[in-house]
Amino acid sequence: RIRQELNFMDYVPILFISAKSGQRVDQVMPMALKVQEERLAHVSTGSLNRILQKAQSVHAPTSKTGTSIKLFYGTQVRTDPPTFMIYCNNPKLAHFTYLRFIENQIRLEYPFTRTPIRLVMKPRHE
Repeated sequence: RIRQELNFMDYVPILFISAKSGQRVDQVMPMALKVQEERLAHVSTGSLNRILQKAQSVHAPTSKTGTSIKLFYGTQVRTDPPTFMIYCNNPKLAHFTYLRFIENQIRLEYPFTRTPIRLVMKPRHE
């Protein structure tokens, strides 16, 4: 039920613990350390661009207006949480479902299974 209610945060680990009995309390700190490790992970620009290229070839973005978003390149600009700047032709064409697809492709390749990922779309010539 918790996963259903928080389906937009499917990356968040859930631990069922009891402070009263102490059941599984010993798992909290190791999980917190794993989460922090993932939040500090860095993806090289080359690796990220391979992921973006592959994602575009597997699932080309669509548009109702006839103009589709084109991703040129991306780079990780921050950690904690991992934040990726992706340069494209027009950020307004980036539908949230396509951004979620890109996020999932990054998660498939890198261990960001317990932390949020931020994607920031920028026009290439800004």
